[in-house]
Amino acid sequence: MRLALIIDDYLPHSTRVGAKMFHELACYYVGLGYQVTVITPSETQEQQLTKTQLDGVNVWYFSSGVIKDTTKAKRAINETMLSFRAWRAISDEIQPETFDGIIYYSPSIFWGKLVEMIKLRCQCKAYLVLRDLFPQWAIDAGMINQGSVIEKYFRFFEGQSYRQADKIGLMSEKNRQVFNAATNNQYQSEILRNWAELKPHILTNVDESIRRKLNLEDKIIYFYGGNIGHAQDMSNLMRLARSMTDYEEAHFLFVGQGDEVNLINQLAEEWSLSNFTYLPSVNQHEFKNLLADIDVGLFSLSVKHTAHNFPGKLLGYMVQSIPILGSVNQGNDLLDVINDNQAGFISVNGEDEMLYQNALSLYHDELLRKDVGKNAFTLLESEFSVQSAAQAIIDNLKEKDESIQ
Repeated sequence: MRLALIIDDYLPHSTRVGAKMFHELACYYVGLGYQVTVITPSETQEQQLTKTQLDGVNVWYFSSGVIKDTTKAKRAINETMLSFRAWRAISDEIQPETFDGIIYYSPSIFWGKLVEMIKLRCQCKAYLVLRDLFPQWAIDAGMINQGSVIEKYFRFFEGQSYRQADKIGLMSEKNRQVFNAATNNQYQSEILRNWAELKPHILTNVDESIRRKLNLEDKIIYFYGGNIGHAQDMSNLMRLARSMTDYEEAHFLFVGQGDEVNLINQLAEEWSLSNFTYLPSVNQHEFKNLLADIDVGLFSLSVKHTAHNFPGKLLGYMVQSIPILGSVNQGNDLLDVINDNQAGFISVNGEDEMLYQNALSLYHDELLRKDVGKNAFTLLESEFSVQSAAQAIIDNLKEKDESIQ
């Protein structure tokens, strides 16, 4: 089978979870003997299209404007141009037999036209991996006014993206319910969990140890890695760091990029936090080394969310058998999934005292950290494997024509 995977961020340049998930998916399909081509933007190249390979995956980079870590206006303009720039770069490469199926990832919401053009030429089906209900979360956060011209603009492209999908995969039942209600059940949808390859990373070089580099050998490291933005409500985790200042062995390490990097650094300075370190994004190898060298995996979701996300960063924690500590918006079924499987301690955002007490439980009990971490890996095996996600997607892409090989 010949597959096109479309995403706005990919390895080896990206540190984002979505890029890692898509590469693991691509590699799994390559292992099955499929021909896989990832179509993704490159912000630095001059040529319209460059082709390369990564772990047996064909990667087509098309020239794009900056869409990450830039102003909101510039990002909106350049993301709007994604489909146009991609099709301009690859249209001569696409023949009727080039692809048998398309898998595309949101965010971004701007892939609709590109998917439409490929489907039309190749007469194939498309599957949308929907991880982010934008612009709804931005409306919830007060960043976009409901009913505004900006909202209508984004809604147009959101709808265009959804219409190209023969099936839309959402990460939880609650998220699917919210999506179906918001879209009047007009799209075919199912639950598609986030996924990860079940291969823990081992830190083999002590010189690459973050504990050694930051002189944290005797510390219990509470780690946050990934997007540092409004949707995460990073002040929530900073308040936790402040509440733990009296516990000398506790240290909070945040690594990533996003709109709230300045905020967390300002709060750390304002509160004189000696138990906090921020580092900018690192490459995938360095990130895996970090995950192999920490004690507790942190995450946070804004209390303003009406959607019920399952942050991809949790998979990295689970692969490494790291206990999960975090908070979610009210009603998020992630709380029950993690707590019921004793894979971590999840509370509702705003319940600062409960988050603090959960952090203390993990601080005081090394055996508890190990047991909860083992449970996290067991949950990963049963619910979040790349194999199960890959099979669900392929089943949908093949449903229309079982003769496609």
